[in-house]
Amino acid sequence: MIEHLTIIKVGGKVVEEEESLQNLLRDFSRIAGNKILVHGGGTKATAIGEKLGVKPKMVEGRRVTDEETLEVVTMVYAGLVNKNLVAKLQALGTNALGLTGADLDVVRAKKRPVAEVDYGFVGDVVNVNNRMLRELLENGAVPVVAPITHDGDGQLFNTNADTIASELAIALSSSYRVTLIYCFDKRGVLMDESDEDSVIDEITMAEFEEMKSTGTVNGGMIPKLTTGFNAMKQGVNAVVVTNASALSGSKGGTRLALFHEEEEE
Repeated sequence: MIEHLTIIKVGGKVVEEEESLQNLLRDFSRIAGNKILVHGGGTKATAIGEKLGVKPKMVEGRRVTDEETLEVVTMVYAGLVNKNLVAKLQALGTNALGLTGADLDVVRAKKRPVAEVDYGFVGDVVNVNNRMLRELLENGAVPVVAPITHDGDGQLFNTNADTIASELAIALSSSYRVTLIYCFDKRGVLMDESDEDSVIDEITMAEFEEMKSTGTVNGGMIPKLTTGFNAMKQGVNAVVVTNASALSGSKGGTRLALFHEEEEE
């Protein structure tokens, strides 16, 4: 029987606010079986960067990373945020191990090609070390992965945390039944951003394209759903966009589907 693996990607206000973070980590620690936590920390990186005189530049929800910005995000993601999460999980009895993509060569990337936008030191994932991650999981470790990757030649990259979560899910789907959960401060994908109760239960790829064109989905939600659908197309068992309360067993959130069930029949 194939074992189950839960990959949680957490970001937004959930990481920044102490109470919501503690609740999420408590619920994460109670998830049975194999699990991985992938985190962002963009708000914290922006705040610390501005204190250092490094102002953020975003394009379609993605951070443009010059040399100064790379230094800031490496310090914040791989250091401050990652080790804070690891320490809190250890306090909850979860044997967490903090990693970047460079550690154990877990996630290798290459510089994103320059097209309409030069994203700077932003990496696109080219390889995930499935074997090493499986060894860690099989030995009882719970990887906590920061969104910093490397190219194998000593260069670090800032890589979107949603993308890393998706690529880990895809790589490990050959060994596990993978559920990928994007966990942030909203209850799911909203039809109306001003209405917290307008959660869309299920979105297909076609509906996602329509929602992008009308602006219903925008900003950071675009890479989240893009990477989620990519994971679905490449064998990931389930992808859900939801908030922290879902981890404690509450129903809800937005489930991604390649097609509606009636369309498949």
